[in-house]
Amino acid sequence: MGTPEFALPCLDSLIKNSYRLLGVVTQPDRPKGRGKKLTPPPVKVLAQKHSIEVLQPERASDTDFLQIIESKTPDLIIVVAFGQILKKELLEIPLFGVINVHASLLPKYRGAAPIHWAIINGEKQTGLTIMRMDEGLDTGPILYQKMIPIKEDETTGELHDRLATLGGEFLIESLERMKTEKIKEIPQDEDMASYAPKIDKSISTIRWEKSCSEICSLIRGLDPWPGASTTLKGETIKIFRPKIINTQKANTTPGRIIKSKSSLMIETGDGILEILEIQLPGKRRMGIKEFLQGHRIDEGTILGKD
Repeated sequence: MGTPEFALPCLDSLIKNSYRLLGVVTQPDRPKGRGKKLTPPPVKVLAQKHSIEVLQPERASDTDFLQIIESKTPDLIIVVAFGQILKKELLEIPLFGVINVHASLLPKYRGAAPIHWAIINGEKQTGLTIMRMDEGLDTGPILYQKMIPIKEDETTGELHDRLATLGGEFLIESLERMKTEKIKEIPQDEDMASYAPKIDKSISTIRWEKSCSEICSLIRGLDPWPGASTTLKGETIKIFRPKIINTQKANTTPGRIIKSKSSLMIETGDGILEILEIQLPGKRRMGIKEFLQGHRIDEGTILGKD
């Protein structure tokens, strides 16, 4: 059971390692793009390529869907970024239960956006967890974990792709351990739990009075979507690829541009950031040198001030 691109390496690994797949469950096709063309989820496309039956229930709790799953008598259900809450009735169907591949080191960052929040909060490491699902939100016992460091300049998009690729290998390794009973279930420590709610555009606005490291983490954590934003002469712009120049500059004016000829340097609450990419509304992302060739920005301009 999975839907977006993040789930593809896990499905691909199951296919390549000759696991007997009774079917693939994914979300219904949705309108996408400017033309609102009905588009199948990535997992559906891969499953159909390998002639695997695809089920697309509006609700995984529907009686008709549960009866279909029960009739298949599955040994195990594997969930990877499916996108729906699973009820007790479904969790109890497989002989060996339901397991989930989650993109954090549980119990930290339960919820919909663990990769975004790990970067936004300045974490130095994250990882993958395979857990046995229960009715809570990512609260089931841990079966297996793998930790990886977060690179200094890594964005959510880059970390997403790296974890997705690792996810396929990690899943097969976990299944092999399960077959030889080398995995022990470990209850999650509720005192260590934290949540990673769905990303909302309301957190996109850069507060320049914050520190260089906090602003960098926000920009990286919202790259590629929805993008960290600020205003320039009343127009909203998105900012990408920050670089810390100085974190010990006294008497800064947060948001003030101090260099804007061949590079863009901005004062923060504790120092100076250089911005390497920028995006105007309705336009593509571009390197800062290309942007400054066609847009004059006076030094002393304060971003975020209408």
